[in-house]
Amino acid sequence: MITIALSKGRIFEETLPLLSAAGITALEDPESSRKLILPTNRADVRLIIVRASDVPTYVQYGAADLGVAGKDVLNEHGGTGLYQPLDLNIAKCRMMVAVRNDFDYDSAVRQGARLRVATKYVQTAREHFAAKGVHVDLIKLYGSMELAPLVGLSDAIVDLVSSGGTLKANNLKAVEHIADISSRLVVNQAALKLKREAIQPMLDAFAGAIAK
Repeated sequence: MITIALSKGRIFEETLPLLSAAGITALEDPESSRKLILPTNRADVRLIIVRASDVPTYVQYGAADLGVAGKDVLNEHGGTGLYQPLDLNIAKCRMMVAVRNDFDYDSAVRQGARLRVATKYVQTAREHFAAKGVHVDLIKLYGSMELAPLVGLSDAIVDLVSSGGTLKANNLKAVEHIADISSRLVVNQAALKLKREAIQPMLDAFAGAIAK
């Protein structure tokens, strides 16, 4: 049995064509099904639905053989025990620093101000500001990041930006690009050795679909 860990939403939808290229079709839609383990058209392949941030953990510990996770999640996780053979080029966005429209970020950085930064990407933010020599106090949040600068909780946020529409609607602006983000295929290292005959054709099919 090959177990593939996926998260609901954009990643699941954009992974479907890649699964199809490998001859795998989910028999149920995770948005309408309450099941967390979904059967596929292949008796030897099943999908498990987990939180995006948990995908690397399920794969690392062998509860899933493969998974699809954003580079943002993998950077926070550290990628321990994971093989990352493919950038799937899906769920693309950017990791950015953003502030209120009336906040002079460049001036604050120049003057050596200690900034309060709200984010759920604490490791990424810490590394980014450390590399710039900027002193920050990091505030861990799990959602509604844009609210933090508006109510004075933070000076800035570090978050994923896709179109920028949410920032604009909340009178925020992106001021610094940290990284381009896309989703990667991750594979449990032991599974790749023990189940290579079953897994390698999937990797080849995914790679072929990406190249088209």
